[in-house]
Amino acid sequence: MCTGNICRSALAERLTLSALGPGSPLLVTSAGTRAEPGRPMAERARRVLVRLGGDPAGFASRPLTPALVVGADLVLTASSEHRAEAVALHPPAALRTFTIAEFGTLARAVPAQSLDRHEDPVRRAHALVAETRALRGLVRVEQPDIADPYGGSRRAYRVAALHIANSLAVPLKLLTHSAVS
Repeated sequence: MCTGNICRSALAERLTLSALGPGSPLLVTSAGTRAEPGRPMAERARRVLVRLGGDPAGFASRPLTPALVVGADLVLTASSEHRAEAVALHPPAALRTFTIAEFGTLARAVPAQSLDRHEDPVRRAHALVAETRALRGLVRVEQPDIADPYGGSRRAYRVAALHIANSLAVPLKLLTHSAVS
């Protein structure tokens, strides 16, 4: 989730869907704390997404609701401020709510073999969230927030998209059984 759900969270959603592939049992959606429903991705976000291998087709923004937070097994946010807003909607979600960059950093410290026993993708995802949560406070996260590129230069969009892609790379490899380097 992010603010308008047309840049950062939209990029994260579509990059994740691309990595998981069609038919994945994992449901991936995005939302924004101040999103207007039904807006397409920002044009510069669409362009950088396509360059990174994602598909923007059919994307439509939506507002964050308490029901989305309650129903999510994992909530990833663009910034610490967004994390606080999500947790304010449903305080028990604090245990499963991370910034995108925080989750990526913590996932790098999760031993792949701790997830190997979980062949079912949903159980594997739950195990990854639990392993990552256990590392909170033990692994330093240098840059937990992803800067908002909205209205910025093409470079700002590229930097944000690469920060998202790099942060999601290890968790997605762990979820898809790919070798983690």
